[in-house]
Amino acid sequence: MAPAFTIDETRTAGLLFGEELALGLVEPAALHVPEVRRAVRGLLVPSGLSRRFQRAQLRRGRLSWQQDVVAPYVAARRAVLGDAAEGRPKLVVRVDGFPHHEAYGAAPGRTTEDAAAVHAVLAGAGVPYLMSVLPRVPDRPLDRSADAWREHDAAERDLLADLRRDGVAFALQGLDHRTRSGKASSPSEFSGLKRAELDERLDTAQEALRDAALHADVFVAPWDRFDASAWAALAARFDIVCGGAPTIETLGFHAGPSWRGDAVWLPSYPPLDGTAAELLPVVRELVEAQTALWIPLTLRWDRECAAGLDGLRALCELLAAEQVARSWDDLLLAIRASHAVGTLAA
Repeated sequence: MAPAFTIDETRTAGLLFGEELALGLVEPAALHVPEVRRAVRGLLVPSGLSRRFQRAQLRRGRLSWQQDVVAPYVAARRAVLGDAAEGRPKLVVRVDGFPHHEAYGAAPGRTTEDAAAVHAVLAGAGVPYLMSVLPRVPDRPLDRSADAWREHDAAERDLLADLRRDGVAFALQGLDHRTRSGKASSPSEFSGLKRAELDERLDTAQEALRDAALHADVFVAPWDRFDASAWAALAARFDIVCGGAPTIETLGFHAGPSWRGDAVWLPSYPPLDGTAAELLPVVRELVEAQTALWIPLTLRWDRECAAGLDGLRALCELLAAEQVARSWDDLLLAIRASHAVGTLAA
């Protein structure tokens, strides 16, 4: 007899088949097939050597999001649902991060006006998105010996209020985006912190968001890096924890969205993190493939300003035309429903 799913695997399966389970199109017992087991298998954090090897394999194309995340998820859905497994991809757009972590002395392309221009394109096309918010703007964020920072200025506060009124979702992007890492090549605000220090930083950051009348159910780590030991503290506060290729160095390569303890891991591995022009062919392929999966697309508003916004307009036009952009509230509802899925008894 095959072993029962773990709680994390149960919930990940519930997220992978959420709509079908909710509509009664599939019973939990039908998910006990090898393809589902392989797709939702929970993995431990690998050793440091293995993590470095995984990152190298990703760079060389021997480990990939398409091959090692999408393919197993699609195979699992097809094994259970057959042709009914196909459907529109469910794309959630993440924009990092406002204010810009180098806005202490606002450089061209990194000003509040630039961020507002990006918002205007997204909102004008009716594309829902999430903005990761930096509560404090640091001076010299790559200098771990520096400690100067400022609060949001009036223009930044006004734009955040506009985003809130326009229905934009928010993520917390650390406290001050200042690296604590001693490695210049691997900056991280959340490296080497003890639990009490981590809790203090998160308490302060969340309080700053509340003071701005903002709420965040999502966490985005500065530079997409945090120690694996920080997971419990993050998962206790947020429903979704986002990362990317740099997170492989500390957490390892893991499929997503997938449950890990009390939160869902949602990484944007290549090619999901780039400029809008780079993401455009990716979205076309996803629409054609009809994967019916939850998939994050990660943009940076300063890059879009530097590119002139034409790529962003084209991406928004495609997302709107194909009706594949979903709100983060939709994803949060799906996550909460999957949390309530009962144990998938063998």
